[in-house]
Amino acid sequence: MIFTIFKKELIDTLRDKRTMRTMLLIPLLVFPITLTVFVNVSSSFEKKASEEQLKIGVWGDLGAKYWSQLKEMPDGIGKKKLKTFEDSSALKRAIEQGDIQLGLIIPKNESELARTKQPIPLTWLFDATSIGRQERAESYMNYLSNKAEAIRLQELGVDMEKIHPLIPVYQNCASDKKMIGQLAGGFLPYIFIAFGFIGCMYPAIDLFTGEKERGTIETLLTTPISRWQILVGKMLVIVSSGMLAATCALIGLFVSIEFLDIVQNKEILDIVHGILTPLFIVSMFSLLLPLVVFFAGVMIPIAVYAKSFKEAQSIITPLNFVMVLLAMIGFFPGIELNAMTAAIPVVNIVLATKELISGTLSIGYYAISLGIMLILATLSVVVSYKQFGKESRILN
Repeated sequence: MIFTIFKKELIDTLRDKRTMRTMLLIPLLVFPITLTVFVNVSSSFEKKASEEQLKIGVWGDLGAKYWSQLKEMPDGIGKKKLKTFEDSSALKRAIEQGDIQLGLIIPKNESELARTKQPIPLTWLFDATSIGRQERAESYMNYLSNKAEAIRLQELGVDMEKIHPLIPVYQNCASDKKMIGQLAGGFLPYIFIAFGFIGCMYPAIDLFTGEKERGTIETLLTTPISRWQILVGKMLVIVSSGMLAATCALIGLFVSIEFLDIVQNKEILDIVHGILTPLFIVSMFSLLLPLVVFFAGVMIPIAVYAKSFKEAQSIITPLNFVMVLLAMIGFFPGIELNAMTAAIPVVNIVLATKELISGTLSIGYYAISLGIMLILATLSVVVSYKQFGKESRILN
């Protein structure tokens, strides 16, 4: 009888175009489209900023060697066109009005500072709201600074290597797999939580509140089927919808990485392929399943209580933001999976998935996270059964 209810409700759900868009179309397309647009737009802006010819205004001691060094600077560092100004105020106004993109102020006493071997402050002016301006100024400054340092050491007769007694060497001991896990581990469960929740929401509302609006719930309750069998059959459809939406989101993300050249580094692709093992997929979905059941168990009492589709949607939708906020904790630096965080719902799924991708997940913490979600899923099912068993809730 449960399978019969499940089959009947599943067919009705699959006929709903809105639900199908939520379960399949949006998760499959949102990441390929979003990532492609984001990467292409970002690359376009970065390329444009790096290739743009900047007008640089210079004021101060124009007899200093920096004027000629800027002229001789290779275009590989950045194309430029120099212009002199009579005072610093005019230089600042030109930047504010967009006539020039960078300004350089050379101290009037540059020659005196150079003669006495004093530091020479070079002031760069730019509009920080424009992409790449500060980076371009820093690249110009590094070029001038390196040349000035080499000239100063030559004048002093000092070997550059002798003034650097220590050579810093930094070596990252974390594996590439662990680095990817820390960077992407908080993002992947965020996808599951968001789309798993949305995938559950519309079927939950339609199978309970929708049936109340259509007047078909009374007919269903008069059939010789136990109330709990009806509930389990409907809940299986809701859970299946949530799992399908989350799975489609994962497929969309995988397609983006694999076929759309979002990640062009072959070593990273090999690591991603190494992560996506059958054991990883089974472990990840074992964490996701009780979470989706918990979502369904939270939504069903609301859908049973609500008198209209709009009312149910207005109550359930804000809960999505609560779940997303909990999921975002996984992005915070310093938050790690331990005995305390493993007991926090939703947060434990994010952190456990991050550790799972890194290959550093402790069996104990995994068991705690999974156990907590199983307990919450069970309690939510019990609450749903009690609410669905009240005639006053169903027939209001």
